[in-house]
Amino acid sequence: MSETAGRGQDEREPIRVLVVDDQQLFRRGLTMLLAVEPGLEVVGEAGDGVEGTALAETAAPDVVLLDVRMPKKSGIEACLAIKQSVPSAKIIMLTVSDEEADLYEAVKSGASGYLLKDSSIEEVAQAIRVVADGQSLISPSMAIKLIDEFKQMSRPERESGPALRLTERELDVLRLVAQGHSNKEIAARLFISENTVKNHVRNMLEKLQLHSRMEAVMYAVRENLLELPGS
Repeated sequence: MSETAGRGQDEREPIRVLVVDDQQLFRRGLTMLLAVEPGLEVVGEAGDGVEGTALAETAAPDVVLLDVRMPKKSGIEACLAIKQSVPSAKIIMLTVSDEEADLYEAVKSGASGYLLKDSSIEEVAQAIRVVADGQSLISPSMAIKLIDEFKQMSRPERESGPALRLTERELDVLRLVAQGHSNKEIAARLFISENTVKNHVRNMLEKLQLHSRMEAVMYAVRENLLELPGS
């Protein structure tokens, strides 16, 4: 079996998940549903940002689900704290907040995903698998808001800077990332390997001096580097 096989397959360890939400009924229900999802293991739950941060340090989860609005420490603050204390943990904000400001702050704090609570359990489980594999995911409605907002903020002229050093192939990859495609889908569309896609993404982040795929997309839209519908 190849060493590059994705997480979640039978021969791999289950993805360890921590659920942090101050709504007890929602948290318990989500925990129960995730516990029966194949390839996932819920290693703990917490009711506020302080407890969630402390539990993340001891449970060492692969993925943390965080609500944005919580007592004692907000999800945004907890996200930043967890990324500092457990850098390997991937963060998904799971929230009712559809405010662009919360999305921006979540991305800046190191979140790899942003889902609304009206997402199905299948969508949540898939998001966990996606971010555990090193990718990013945003609820479609939030992605549309993000692109619309940055289209309005886009600069009419491209300015000199690191972005202009992206190769045409890197721009191709970036456009497909912005459209929500996974590494596997990008590889198929461009007739290259998944490892090559990962290399292109890593090179883009280094050139743009950014930390995640989501940040790269936000930067590229703001700098008018992407050809988006209606632009």
